Amino acid sequence: MSSILDNRPELTKQVWEVAEVAGYLWQKGWAERNGGNITVNITVIDDEIRKLPPLGRAISIGRTLPYLKNAYFFCKGTNKRMRDLARYPMENGSIIRISKDCAHYEIIADQAVKPTSELASHLSMHNHLIGKGSNYKAVVHTHPIDLIAMTHNPEFLKKDVLTNLLWSMIPETRAFCPRGLGIIPYALPGSFELADATLKELEDYDVLMWEKHGVCAVGENVMEAFDMIDTLS
Repeated sequence: MSSILDNRPELTKQVWEVAEVAGYLWQKGWAERNGGNITVNITVIDDEIRKLPPLGRAISIGRTLPYLKNAYFFCKGTNKRMRDLARYPMENGSIIRISKDCAHYEIIADQAVKPTSELASHLSMHNHLIGKGSNYKAVVHTHPIDLIAMTHNPEFLKKDVLTNLLWSMIPETRAFCPRGLGIIPYALPGSFELADATLKELEDYDVLMWEKHGVCAVGENVMEAFDMIDTLS
């Protein structure tokens, strides 16, 4: 069966890097069932994908994201497992295009796999990063058990307490995560409340701890985002 990846080596490389990271998340026990999400901005990779027709109707994002006009993303599918994304990325993920109105998206490949249920949060982060001129293109969200457990202690929810603890325990955490670990008070997963709280903390941090939920990291590519979570965990 033909795929959008056929004869597109750079796009193929990006997708299989996502698949590789998905496998690591599963192997580490951070991706129970369908837990976790990954989105990567692939807009600059291949002009030919602009010619592809949508696989269905345009779907509302729920808000307007002005910096994402005509942008393209590879996304893990909702209710899809990381272990399956690792083996069959184009069957468990999708490539989407943001509409000209910046408020809708269309699935264009390979299958009509609906993106992550936390797409609004992820796209809000991408919009924020582009708006501030960042070259970060990847957002990774996963569930490191030890870090999540620490958020059940109120002391660790205070600003930079957990950052300083991690920095004091393992030198690599400060070297490779120099901005530390931001803390986001609990909000409903996939909500704009969570998205907006995350955007605020992205001004100071690249890795964010969603209380009692999981970790979210942004980076220039998916491997860099994974590496920061891996180092802190």
